[in-house]
Amino acid sequence: MTSFSKKKTKLSKKDANELGSFFHSILAKLLFLIPITILFLLLIFLWSSSSTIISGKIIHLCFQSRKLNDLYCISAGTQSNLDVQNSLSNGSFPSVNGATTQFIDDLQQKSTRLGIPIPPGYHAFRNGMVKSDEELLVAYNDVEDQLEVHRSWTSSTSQNHNETKCDGRGIYVYELPTKFNKDLVSQCADIIPWVDLCNYFSNDAMGEPVKKLGKGWYQTHQYSLELIFHSRVMNHPCRVQNKSEAELFYVPFYGGLDVLRWHFKNVSNDVKDSLGLELAKWLETQPTWFKRSGKDHVFVLGKISWDFRRYSNSNWGSKFLELDEMQNPVKLLIERQPWHLNDIGIPHPTFFHPQSDDDIITWQLKLIKENRKSLVSFAGAPRPDAPESIRSILINQCISTVECKFLNCSSGACDQPESIIELFMDSEFCLQPPGDSPTRKSVFDSLISGCIPVIFDPFTAYYQYPWHLPEDHKKYSVFIDQEDVRNMKVNVMERLMKITARERENMRRYIIYELLPGLVYGDPKSKLVKFQDAFDITMNNLFKRLTRLEL
Repeated sequence: MTSFSKKKTKLSKKDANELGSFFHSILAKLLFLIPITILFLLLIFLWSSSSTIISGKIIHLCFQSRKLNDLYCISAGTQSNLDVQNSLSNGSFPSVNGATTQFIDDLQQKSTRLGIPIPPGYHAFRNGMVKSDEELLVAYNDVEDQLEVHRSWTSSTSQNHNETKCDGRGIYVYELPTKFNKDLVSQCADIIPWVDLCNYFSNDAMGEPVKKLGKGWYQTHQYSLELIFHSRVMNHPCRVQNKSEAELFYVPFYGGLDVLRWHFKNVSNDVKDSLGLELAKWLETQPTWFKRSGKDHVFVLGKISWDFRRYSNSNWGSKFLELDEMQNPVKLLIERQPWHLNDIGIPHPTFFHPQSDDDIITWQLKLIKENRKSLVSFAGAPRPDAPESIRSILINQCISTVECKFLNCSSGACDQPESIIELFMDSEFCLQPPGDSPTRKSVFDSLISGCIPVIFDPFTAYYQYPWHLPEDHKKYSVFIDQEDVRNMKVNVMERLMKITARERENMRRYIIYELLPGLVYGDPKSKLVKFQDAFDITMNNLFKRLTRLEL
């Protein structure tokens, strides 16, 4: 049997001190890790309750303060000394521990840099997409960034003085095979089943004269832009016959008529796309097409951009603007796709095509002296099949007061130009809700009539026409958010009644004297000296854009 004995070991003082130091070190490390762990968990919480917003060259990490019910953002830029203050709207920038922070509007009052309100919650967006208010804010600010680029291409020439300087820069007009333009016009009687467009395409596509409205007024169709622009380019002083002398190349493809002729016919998507594909192949046979990869080529399309950007699950329109060959050229449209930089909106054709400066001055004086008997008017039709439309609400508000006149376009009352123009000339404000798409020709009809447009969707005008309308939309229009109308938060008539006569007068004078000349397309045979019309402004800016791209 083995015996065991217990032996007590006594620690020396030195060993005890070393052991105490060891445990003290472990305890200190544990205590040090506790605040780091808490901090790490806090950061996880903040990150999970935050939103990341990218605006231009700024990244913002934003989180909600429960105590203050405000959204705060920590912002970082990709460039040194970047002006962060302009990156989000209405922001102030206090410094906290050396970090740049930004306080932006409460979620209930969020708005873009141009002051467009973004209501809280989730919203129906384009083509069935649903976006949160944060996503909508980013999307809107992206559009506003593009508009800034467009405005940087604006010529410095005064709109009240028309002086074309070619400076050795010419524009060449391709002589396309007739199937791309003239043959489409020859189908004018059959393009729209219930309308014969042939009379509208007479007189260089200005249409028949409207004698009741006076000199320079015509029954112009809203889809005549391609023909009107083509006529004007052919007479432009910088047009050259030799391709080697050209800096710009105009492609007179009547793509809008091509799309329009198939809208009401049962044909395949391949048929709808065929002419556009043929044009792309034709351009690739031209050496000038490869000079700048198409960046110096210009197309004018007389329908909205969405008609040329067919989606995979749709049969509407063509895919012309989705072709790889169409990404670099400039596309001038009556309604641009807001997130495509090379889509540029230019005015819808109106009924007024002045032949001289005197025609414009005479019309301006008539508008200034006009005695406007109605506060508000609306020319349009309800959209019973579009539940998101606010038109029925506006019509009900309009007909419930003597201050508003309603012209029902569903009855054919809007077919005559004089009916529209006379209504708008008699009104202080003209309601311009979206129709089948955000933009409306009626916006330009109201402006050239001296009637202040009331806009309900920023994509109707503010996000469309940076070359022809100013960034400060309050100078010429009133904005009422369609969400507020839809949710019955505002009575439009009561809102407009609160605008003073002085404010109305200031807006109207700005519209008549500053905007009107640049919103009309002059007679192709005319020569304006004092004024630039919509075509002149567009051409000058196209040359300016080319200069900027070369820098």
